[in-house]
Amino acid sequence: MTALQGITVLDLTRVLSGPYCTMMLADMGARVIKVEHPRKGDDTRGWGPPFINGESSYFLSINRNKESVTLDFKSADGRALLEQLLAKADVVVENFRPGTLDKLGLDYASIAERYPRLIYCSISGFGHTGPRRQEAGYDAVMQAEGGLMSITGSADGPPYRLGVAIADIVSGMFAAQGVTASLFVRERTGRGQQVDIAMLDSVVALLSYQAGIYFANNAAPERLGNRHPTIVPYETFRASDGDFVIAVGNDDQWVRFCRVTGVAAEERFATNRQRVTNYNDLKPALDALLGTQSREYWIGALKAAGVPCGSVRDLHEVFTDPQTLSREMLVELEHATVGMLKMTGTPVKFSDTPGSVRTPPPLLGEHTNAVLGNDLGLDAAQLDDLRAKGVI
Repeated sequence: MTALQGITVLDLTRVLSGPYCTMMLADMGARVIKVEHPRKGDDTRGWGPPFINGESSYFLSINRNKESVTLDFKSADGRALLEQLLAKADVVVENFRPGTLDKLGLDYASIAERYPRLIYCSISGFGHTGPRRQEAGYDAVMQAEGGLMSITGSADGPPYRLGVAIADIVSGMFAAQGVTASLFVRERTGRGQQVDIAMLDSVVALLSYQAGIYFANNAAPERLGNRHPTIVPYETFRASDGDFVIAVGNDDQWVRFCRVTGVAAEERFATNRQRVTNYNDLKPALDALLGTQSREYWIGALKAAGVPCGSVRDLHEVFTDPQTLSREMLVELEHATVGMLKMTGTPVKFSDTPGSVRTPPPLLGEHTNAVLGNDLGLDAAQLDDLRAKGVI
């Protein structure tokens, strides 16, 4: 048994935010039917390099556990088939620009009249309300306009976007949360509802304590590089042979840090508040001291004393770490064209209804015949006719 066993999700999304959402639902056991354009499929099928035997590594990373059905639902025949799929679904997820699906009668208000139990999840750049609702949303733009880039990067350098498309990913995560909460509500009310996720909202929600600092000071926080704005020492340091992170989260850990390193436990650094206030005096002394020994030396000594720390690792180090492997955050399964495919595991661990990576990312249209034949009852002649017309 899985957490979302018996739930069918009709996935009308592409690129990242929507596919990440539906991948999370699929990992938890939902059946996800990914609807793609017959000729080009999801945009990310063409994104690269790198490609593995012609398959985009980008697409492969976020589309496991799904069935691919090719369907042009802007055509009359395709629309009729989509309606049949909607009638059988519990959830539909889309990430079109607001207003796009209205023209097809596939907006939430229209869908809710026909299928009142259906949960309708929309992901867009600015949401379905507000003066900017019809603008397109792109991750880099959202990181910029949501304030995230203004607090990312070194103090004397330009603003930076994160190394992953965090606006897309966190929007997908919030969308999955909204869908699962809506399924729970439907159990009580018998009705579905719309889940409206804006990428801008998602980035703003990430600001958390940085927003709190702004509200307290009425001044925008500045970029501090890897330094934490309210905890010291809590940042990257350079040992004699590489970078590592120290995260002294309380004053007891500071006392232990001083014992290990030999830093003088001066009164002006005794509390975190004092260390933040006197940061410019403390940081140079720590830099000089920590540069005298290797990263392995400091990490071993500090961990033994219970002081949180860790190496700045590359992805090879991450995916060969026994902890990563023991938590099944690296999984392998056979793909029809790639062969043995590696991908990240599912991070949500359940004691009784675990999620899993069961099937590889699908080939374009791999499940069209099975879904339209088995689920909707079309025979071989009908499928051939639809394929000849370019509907599937």
